[in-house]
Amino acid sequence: MKDMHLAELNVGRLVAAQDDPRVAEFMANLDRINGLAKRMPGFQWMMEGETGAGNTDTAIAGDPLFIPNLSVWDSIATLETFVWGTVHKKFYERRAEWFQVLGEMHFVMWWVPQGHQPDLSEALNRLDHLRAHGDSDHAFGWGHLPAATMHRTHGCRQTEVA
Repeated sequence: MKDMHLAELNVGRLVAAQDDPRVAEFMANLDRINGLAKRMPGFQWMMEGETGAGNTDTAIAGDPLFIPNLSVWDSIATLETFVWGTVHKKFYERRAEWFQVLGEMHFVMWWVPQGHQPDLSEALNRLDHLRAHGDSDHAFGWGHLPAATMHRTHGCRQTEVA
């Protein structure tokens, strides 16, 4: 979309506190993966906590186990390349080691004007909209983007929650 960028929010809830050995490998590599994103062609912006070391000090609803990742990319293709075509994919494939299975949608994308840096409140509102209404031009997942193809072979599989 001309003059628009792609915003994304991905929310995970750690299986243990950030200083717990069970999530140590993830935490030790977070700056590395975020740094890679920032060097990727098409990267525009990423929400960072007060320390500038990623999103780990941005709790959702006061819960420090939640780790939000909010970023903006210049296109579908550049975000796909980062998510599925870099070392990020290896960490994504191991997410069950570090993150709880959430019983509801925890990833959303939407179009923003170039230069816009959404805040967490805006992003969570988009996620709520997606949960309530499904894919729309206001809030969507990979399946809503015909140009997005990599998720078909690399994306999340449906998980049943007891």
